[in-house]
Amino acid sequence: MWNFECDWYSPKSLLSVPTHYDLPGDRFIPNRSLMDLDQAHSLLTNRTKKIHNNQFNDVYRKKVAEKLSLDSEGNPFKMLVFRGSPKSSRKSIRHIDEIRGEEAMALQNSCNPHMFRKLPKGESRILDAPNIRNDYYTNLLDWGKNNILAVALGSEMYLWNSENCNVIKLFTVTNNNYPASVAWSDDAKSLAIGFMHSKLQLWDAETSKLVRNLEGHDQRVATIAWNSHILTSGSHDKSIINHDVRARNVISRLKAHKAEVCGLKWSSRGNILASGGNENVIYLWDSSKMSSSKFLNCFKDHCAAVKALAWCPYDSDVLASGGGTHDRCIKIWNVQKGTCIRSIDTKAQVCGLEWNRHHREILSGHGFSTSADQNQLSLWSYPSMTKIGGLDRHTSRVLHVSQSPNGLTVVSAGADETLRFWDVFGPPVITHTSKTSNLSSLLSLKISPIR
Repeated sequence: MWNFECDWYSPKSLLSVPTHYDLPGDRFIPNRSLMDLDQAHSLLTNRTKKIHNNQFNDVYRKKVAEKLSLDSEGNPFKMLVFRGSPKSSRKSIRHIDEIRGEEAMALQNSCNPHMFRKLPKGESRILDAPNIRNDYYTNLLDWGKNNILAVALGSEMYLWNSENCNVIKLFTVTNNNYPASVAWSDDAKSLAIGFMHSKLQLWDAETSKLVRNLEGHDQRVATIAWNSHILTSGSHDKSIINHDVRARNVISRLKAHKAEVCGLKWSSRGNILASGGNENVIYLWDSSKMSSSKFLNCFKDHCAAVKALAWCPYDSDVLASGGGTHDRCIKIWNVQKGTCIRSIDTKAQVCGLEWNRHHREILSGHGFSTSADQNQLSLWSYPSMTKIGGLDRHTSRVLHVSQSPNGLTVVSAGADETLRFWDVFGPPVITHTSKTSNLSSLLSLKISPIR
């Protein structure tokens, strides 16, 4: 009755070998890969008026028009091509997909901080730190949000203002006592100081006067950490105490470590406390369950004391820890899952860790080692934990590290009795935007919605 044999209707066409085209695309959507955009742009923007010269006849003008209307391949120039032509040996002048690929690669490289960031060649500043104690288990350096650096040198406590370089000696301790830990409060209005002889003091930063003594420990207080109005202290007596500085009393006492508590860090949200001990163990504590002394989790993968602890600033579930001389590892933990997601051997004692808030990196300070990696600062890319580079200007082990309030500068305290300032974290990545005309936007390879 009806005999449909047309290719466009007959199912036979579906079984035949399809025609192959140079470029992918829909036949109803313009395929810009076959366009000469340079010529198109020229035709759209050319405002010159046609001038007729009587010396040339119509035949000559026709031949010139034909030459100008053909592309470099000898084919008629078209503004929009709705189908790719069958494969041939010819090669297009400009393939839009190739150009887009090149621009995408360039954009990706520009967004990669390691393509343009470099480690500083040296320190931006060096300060003398005479009599600083060469003790791995102490925490004698902290840079507050008020831009004041607190550092304990022997039996003396100093405050150095990084804005005007003024130095204040806060006090001097006698009777063979000395500061073993220092920490600024979150608002930098109070400075907490733990001592060798078990005392814990609270000082007013503005008046430089002692506010009160906090009791509870009977051996040295080598690590302290703030969580709003809660001051947490760890001691050689193996206990952790939470003090409410408003009520002047002890909120809770935690006993799980079997050796000295040498590292404490509260998470940025203040809901989890991480504690590291000299028995190579890390405990995690829930702030809402401190009174029960039941820990959330326990990590036992390190082979030496865990002093260095640092919470990731862009992932609240990630904790970094560093082990001592016989461990030498930096481990990255997912605290929610209770798993170690990354571990690297740094080949040196890990004394301190600081996350870069502007780039996905972490800085480690190192001590004893049998390799060339000792006494240096190392910068690692996160999450791959590949080493970006090292800074080895200290002549003895790096004991402590702390970063400035703006997160650009890191200060390291070494057993060589120096404080060295490093502009190692670099400025934040700034994306530049440029204004384009309507015509440029229309023909732009980056923002065109076609295809």
